[in-house]
Amino acid sequence: MTEPAREGTGSLIGDAMKSVTHLVRSEIDLARAEIDHNLRRAGVAIGLLVAGAILALTALNVLAAALSAAIAEMGIEPGWAALIVGVIFAVLAWALAAKGLRDLKLSSLAPSRTAENVKRDARALKGDDHHAH
Repeated sequence: MTEPAREGTGSLIGDAMKSVTHLVRSEIDLARAEIDHNLRRAGVAIGLLVAGAILALTALNVLAAALSAAIAEMGIEPGWAALIVGVIFAVLAWALAAKGLRDLKLSSLAPSRTAENVKRDARALKGDDHHAH
């Protein structure tokens, strides 16, 4: 090989390494951004759980007596009125907690877009274009 050919090959390898390094850094930055976004979503989900718990406790402690009394005024025994109110509040609390737990599933926190980009980049580096979108 002549000297200019070696320099050209070395330059190409150097450029390729810079490109791969830049690609890896970009994917890491994307993963960080996606994880940050997903953690913020998890924070909102936790907030929903806390809000649901606070509402359930407040409602049970403050409004249960008033609602039970109102139902009892309609002619239902006070014990049954309290049971009806308790069941209604329990169902509402369960619905809020279930929504918060669904939003906290680990699969929703994983950086799925970044994983797809990494797979696409790996295929591109291999020259495997038949999977391209």
